[in-house]
Amino acid sequence: MRILWINPFGYEAFNLDTYQVLNAAKNTDTQVDLVSLPSDRPRHLQYHSYEALIVPDIVRLTYQAANQYEAVVIGCFYDIGLREAREVSGHTIVTAPCDSATSIARKLGNTFSVLVSSRKCIPKMRENIRLYGHSHNMVSMRSLNVDVHDFQLDKDRTCSQLMLEGRKAVEEDGAEVLVLGCTATYGYFQTMQDALGVPVVDAALAPFKYAEFLVDLASRFQWYPSRKYGSEDPPTAEVIEWGLFNRPAEVGAILNSEQI
Repeated sequence: MRILWINPFGYEAFNLDTYQVLNAAKNTDTQVDLVSLPSDRPRHLQYHSYEALIVPDIVRLTYQAANQYEAVVIGCFYDIGLREAREVSGHTIVTAPCDSATSIARKLGNTFSVLVSSRKCIPKMRENIRLYGHSHNMVSMRSLNVDVHDFQLDKDRTCSQLMLEGRKAVEEDGAEVLVLGCTATYGYFQTMQDALGVPVVDAALAPFKYAEFLVDLASRFQWYPSRKYGSEDPPTAEVIEWGLFNRPAEVGAILNSEQI
């Protein structure tokens, strides 16, 4: 199977690490391609106005990938453009971190807590979790007060904050499972699990492995995305007449097996 991972920002520093993490976790028959956006796009997505600027990129990339890839993963815990991308994906599965990670967390325990970079993230992420139907299982969202770009630059501080807030979430809030609320927090979950004694769901691994799972279901049982009612896709004739996707999607960096 072929999976396209979209890093939805104009910042390449996480690309190689993410690509290596995904390849270490993939099934033997999975091929991973990773793209990030052009350098004139926002370098982080802490602000909702920044999100709005890159939704068209996600939709175009997904439309272009439809039926060429078995799955597309949108690599931001805000799940930016998830509904919009699913509408134009054809038979291609589309996943995103918050939806996938919280779905997995519910299967691993009765309650979970999400550890996020800052308080700014909480309202939107809480709104998404409520939309997904998981809010009654979430006992807390805890801020790490760590800038997204520092998660991998200052690993000692990041690990310290993850352990501190993770322990509080378990011991004070009653979380049976922890969810890391940013795809840039890769590489920490195993250390946390060993120390805290609860499952810790990695925000990069969750949507990727969930995509592989859903692709397997589609392959074996033809459980493809629905195109009825709320999931109806735009009319092909209309898209062609209006030339909505005539311009190819713009990308910055591209990583695939031929380049590594």
